[in-house]
Formats: sequence, C-alpha cells, structure tokens
Amino acid sequence: MPQYIDPTKEQFKEFRERTRAGPIHMLNLVRLRERAAYPDGRAASGAEAYAAYGRESLPVFLRLGGKIVWQGKFEWMLIGPTEGENWDHVFVAEYPSVEAFVEMVRDPIYREAVKHRQAAVADSRLIRLKPLALGKGFGG
Repeated sequence: MPQYIDPTKEQFKEFRERTRAGPIHMLNLVRLRERAAYPDGRAASGAEAYAAYGRESLPVFLRLGGKIVWQGKFEWMLIGPTEGENWDHVFVAEYPSVEAFVEMVRDPIYREAVKHRQAAVADSRLIRLKPLALGKGFGG
C-alpha cells in the first residue's frame, strides 16, 4: 500500500491553480512512524519529530493567519477500510486563502521545519475543503 507524505509537484501545481476567494480548510489525517526516519540518522520517535515540526512551523502558521478549527482523537472506523486507516493526529487547519497556504509552504522557516514532518510521518492524507455555513441536517 503506498504511503503519502508530501504532495507531488503536479498536485501542488493544481492546488495553487485552483485558487478562489475566501478561507480554505485542510483536513489532516496523520499516522506517525514509531521511530523517526531522519536522513542524518538522529534518534527520535515519530511523535517527538512531529512535535518538533509543530513547534518550529507554528510561528509561520500563525503569522499567515492559520488556526486549528477542529481536532479529535481517532477511535474506530465504522464505514471504510479497516486496514491501515488508523490515525495519530486528526485535525482541520484553516488558512485565510489558498495563497496563504502556498506562502507558508514556501517560507524558509517552514521549509526547515517540514523536515521533521517528513521524518515523523508514515502516512497521511491532506484534504482541501471549502468551508460552508452549518446546517441542521445531512445533505443540505
């Protein structure tokens, strides 16, 4: 089963081209490695490396107007594949715009911090969403 850590160049190009006014939400599903896989061989757990990513990227995230709008703890899959679909971190990050997200990814401080994410993550999903007004029911 393939693992997904970073977007391909083609995916990121299409993400940038699909710009629109208004905020975006990014649903993050993250599964960590037991041991981080740093290219230089330094010893750390996946959780320690992901925490370093969070600490070091936070100033850039906040400066560009990012915020966490929802987070939860994965418990159990009711509908969907049961193999490989358990997640250590599940959260929704909001960015003021597509451009703000792109600026974050290109920021030199963020680019240094993302090395910890790459070492920490075994698999992930990053799903862009358009926030909508809340309704009272399903399918509205």
